[in-house]
Amino acid sequence: MNALSLMSRTARRIEDATPAHRDRAVDGLRALALLAVPTGHWLLGGFTRSPDGALHNASPLGAFPGFAPVSWVLQMLGIFFLVGGYASVLSYRRRKGSTRAWLGGRLARLGRPVLGVTAVWAALLPLLHFGLGVPVDTLRTASTLVVQPLWFVGVYTVVTALTPYCVRAARRLGVWAAAPLLGSVAVVDLLRYGPYADAVPSWLSLLNVLPGWLFAYQLGVSWGEGRVTRRHAWALLLGGAALFAVLLLLFGYPASMVGVPGEARTNSHPPSLLILALAAAQSGAAVLLRDRIGALLRRPALWAPVVVVNLSAMTVLCWHQTAMLAAAVPAAYAGEVPGLVGAPDSAGWILARLAWMPVFAGLLVLIGRYARRFESPWTGAGPARRALAGVLAAGFGVFALGLG
Repeated sequence: MNALSLMSRTARRIEDATPAHRDRAVDGLRALALLAVPTGHWLLGGFTRSPDGALHNASPLGAFPGFAPVSWVLQMLGIFFLVGGYASVLSYRRRKGSTRAWLGGRLARLGRPVLGVTAVWAALLPLLHFGLGVPVDTLRTASTLVVQPLWFVGVYTVVTALTPYCVRAARRLGVWAAAPLLGSVAVVDLLRYGPYADAVPSWLSLLNVLPGWLFAYQLGVSWGEGRVTRRHAWALLLGGAALFAVLLLLFGYPASMVGVPGEARTNSHPPSLLILALAAAQSGAAVLLRDRIGALLRRPALWAPVVVVNLSAMTVLCWHQTAMLAAAVPAAYAGEVPGLVGAPDSAGWILARLAWMPVFAGLLVLIGRYARRFESPWTGAGPARRALAGVLAAGFGVFALGLG
């Protein structure tokens, strides 16, 4: 049996196993938003090599600010939170036990893969340093990259825990339940970027973390409750796009949706009003395109990859930076390698990095074959092993955050 025939049969089996009520459009949007995370990190993240052979983070956006619009496309966390809210409503309705049991199950599914990747990296650090001589600065760079996408899981855990309250708000206020969250972020942005910014403490920006990401989640909950119409979707799309343009052109917000080394302001950590404007526009577009996306994914050849990606969602999120590091850390011993190790400041680097992307993807697939077990319930792990995993994960967090 050739590869094409095997893929066709696999796609047909997945199609036959898909329940008729499955919302393919929502799954497709989730898969698209999920794949944007590794694509963005792999494309917009580079490494420089110091004389001692250590790797340090760098970004092509520092040398090519004109590439900032690429980040507008790849910043799809708004879509991820939107479909997360939508899916949570459906799951919440179908729950058979208590709300506490429902939350416990969902939070466990988020926590297991995070605990797994951090525990594995904690065990790898001494092996890489003392066994293979990897510089400490390289390990700190690697640890920062591994932890970088995990903040999302923490925030997503909190907003998931708020689902019952979001449902109540959606039933009472409909799509307008998200408006106070937008207003809250606008007020904080006014304080930290307005005329009295010098008198505002830096920690104030942290007040945007929860409402900033809860905004799209609340829209998703309202959508799942049937309170977002096409008229609302058009208002979100056009209003979000208009607000995005005004903030960018008149109020001096950074054009990049991701942090750029050396820049004093960032849009995403914590989220600024510009991120919410983009999320509103994306959410409106998603609602409007839902039927077309669903019809397109009736094709087994397109639906099968969506299912595979969704089944491995947390593995992709937790391990994609490890896949890139698996190529970059060994390459550092050879000196500068185009597109992998070396200043990302030329068109040649961009072309070379594009050539490396399939390698990263292949490494992620290979790693995922073993790492996916962390997504399943740890039925074979007793209390001692779970405690050890927790200790290792905590130690890795301390190292990654520069506290140790």
